[in-house]
Amino acid sequence: MIAFIGSVFSPWYKWSGRKNPNNNICLNVATYGPKGRFTMTDRGRSALGQSEHTLTLGPSCVEWDAASQSLVITIDEVSSLPLISRIRGTVTLRPTGMTGVELPLTADGSHVWRPFAPTADIDVDLNMDGWTWSGHGYFDANFGTRALEQDFNYWTWGRFPVKSGAACFYDLELRDGTHHHHAFLIHHDGTAEQIASPPPLTKFSRSLWAVSRSTRCDAGSKPKQVKSLLDAPFYSRAMVETTLMGEKTTGVFEALDLHRFRNPAILAMLAVRVPRRRTWPHAITPVD
Repeated sequence: MIAFIGSVFSPWYKWSGRKNPNNNICLNVATYGPKGRFTMTDRGRSALGQSEHTLTLGPSCVEWDAASQSLVITIDEVSSLPLISRIRGTVTLRPTGMTGVELPLTADGSHVWRPFAPTADIDVDLNMDGWTWSGHGYFDANFGTRALEQDFNYWTWGRFPVKSGAACFYDLELRDGTHHHHAFLIHHDGTAEQIASPPPLTKFSRSLWAVSRSTRCDAGSKPKQVKSLLDAPFYSRAMVETTLMGEKTTGVFEALDLHRFRNPAILAMLAVRVPRRRTWPHAITPVD
């Protein structure tokens, strides 16, 4: 799940000239497997509500429960083509620790990554067989003041559970052709340390749409896709097995090709998967 204010992958936000991020919001939910669904309804400003602990996005909301120290996501969305159905339920995430890491991805801080809780326990309770389970997850956020395609050509990101917590990697190519590489080991209690000498970037198989992919892996080993999660002409999300500092692990990996995303034809394709709902008739707590 990704909650957006200023939906960076919304063609409607792009076509509006990115004038008002509050007017292009959504809760993106993706489930996987034979009955997998995808929701990304782009909603107008009337569907947005914010308070100290709650973010409301039309019929769905994200709320921090201070008493239980957990993040509760209440979902009520309709999936997009080709499998249209309603997705309802809750996801509860309980961080094992919170980090203070705030990583600028550009020199002027136009994009910032916040890995709030790279290790967490989660309970999923959605309205379809097989969509009720407990496991582990993570909670992070990206903040930006410019379009991704304005500042970046390509990036890969990975979060891999290890015995001491989670290893997180961000490898970026900026528009000027320079490369930035970031590697962190974040312990279960939220303490973080930079990995001074991370394993080398190692290529593995391209995605279904032939997006180039590479991630960190010990020399002498090779990463491999275990399960494809989400494929688009410009984006790949997958479960990837790799070896890090002698430890074999399977984690979440993504590759984002912004050369491709700049293609106007991609925006037209996205409009099919990202329906627009401009108004929301129900009363919502206004933005503070």
